[in-house]
Amino acid sequence: MEKTLAVSALGALAHEGRLDIFRLLVRAGAEGMAAGDIARATDAAASTQSANLTILSRAGLIMSRRAGRSIIYSAAYDQMRDLLGFLMEDCCGGNPAICAPLAALASQPCGAEGKTC
Repeated sequence: MEKTLAVSALGALAHEGRLDIFRLLVRAGAEGMAAGDIARATDAAASTQSANLTILSRAGLIMSRRAGRSIIYSAAYDQMRDLLGFLMEDCCGGNPAICAPLAALASQPCGAEGKTC
């Protein structure tokens, strides 16, 4: 991942409301959530939620698709993995035990499918 993309993603996550939305979508799995369900879960005003979803989308952290009259948002797991990889790229300084807990966490199953994130 390029540094500019990492900065964009980290900047998008550096807001309590956007971080809440992103974590909610990560938990929702690949099926994602409708915009209305996200609003109810985060108790956000429509205009605030719309702005937050736009920022997360522009940063490449979430994706959207239309399903009938609803817009379904889901986490962009590939981008999330790239960001985590970028953050851990220079980890450990020759001591793998430092990053071992993070590597173990990243290899745990996530979502309903039981696949690793």
